[in-house]
Amino acid sequence: MILKELKINTWIGDPTNCYIIFDEESKEIMVIDPAGDVDKIVEMIHILKGRLKYIYLTHCHGDHIAGVSELKQVCGGKILIHRFDSMGLNDVNINLSMIIDLPPIELEADSRIDDKDLIHLGNLEFEVIHTPGHTKGSTSLYCEKEGCLFSGDTLFRGTWGRTDLPTGSREAIMDSIINKLLKLPDNTIVYPGHGKPTMIKEEKPIYLELKPKLY
Repeated sequence: MILKELKINTWIGDPTNCYIIFDEESKEIMVIDPAGDVDKIVEMIHILKGRLKYIYLTHCHGDHIAGVSELKQVCGGKILIHRFDSMGLNDVNINLSMIIDLPPIELEADSRIDDKDLIHLGNLEFEVIHTPGHTKGSTSLYCEKEGCLFSGDTLFRGTWGRTDLPTGSREAIMDSIINKLLKLPDNTIVYPGHGKPTMIKEEKPIYLELKPKLY
C-alpha cells in the first residue's frame, strides 16, 4: 500500500487531511475526504498511474466533501458514505457548506455503507467502523493488514471532534472512541481528518485514565 496525504486549505482555517490510498498490485485507488484542490489530487492519481475506484467520505461536512463532484467528474469512482450521513450530502443545513463560505454543495452517494462493511482495494481490505458523535453517520476506516485507521473528525491527536454541530452528540462520540476505536491494537496508526497522526496507545490514557495529552 502506498499512502499519500494532501493538506487542503478550507475556509475553517484548519487544513483538511485528504488521503490517497494506492494498491500497487491492482493499481486501484481510494481517495478519502477530497476537500478541494482537485487538481493536486488528480495529479497524484496520474503520478501513481492508478485508477480511482472509491471516493470515501468519513462524514458529510463541507470541509471534507467540497472537491467530490469535480473529482468524480474527472476521474470517476464511486462515492461511499454511511447511510445516516448520505442525506446530509444534499442538505446545506447539515453539510454546513454555506456557513463555511462554500457554494451550496449537493451530492448523491453511489453506495450507502454500514457498520462492519468491508471495502476492497485490490488485496487490501478496509472495515467500516460506524463512529457517530461528530455527526450521526460519521465513520472510521480500519485496515488490519496495514495497521492503520482513518478516523475522520472522530478521533484527533490529543482530543476528539466537535459535537455541537447538527446531528452531533458528545455521549455518542465518547462511546465511539472508548468502545470501538480504543479496542483496536495499540500500535494502530491513526490518520485523522485534521492535524497530525497519532497511535491508539497514545490516546488511551486520555479516555481511560483521564490524563492530559503530553506533546
